[in-house]
Amino acid sequence: MSKGRKVVVTDESATGLNRRFRDTLTGDSMTRGQFATQIEQGKYPEYHVRVFEDGRRIPASNPNGKESDNLG
Repeated sequence: MSKGRKVVVTDESATGLNRRFRDTLTGDSMTRGQFATQIEQGKYPEYHVRVFEDGRRIPASNPNGKESDNLG
């Protein structure tokens, strides 16, 4: 991963659910579902998808001990 954040959150719900994301290298904007799909396809190896019982797929940064590169 580059020194800068590769993906940033651009929209979140009132409850804090991240809804839209932007790839800072390409400028691409994605919904939560689109980002989750691209993670699952291997396009963002720095992230993983958490799947909740209700079927929601939530993108998350891979754990590495650094808060500076977490989504949010």
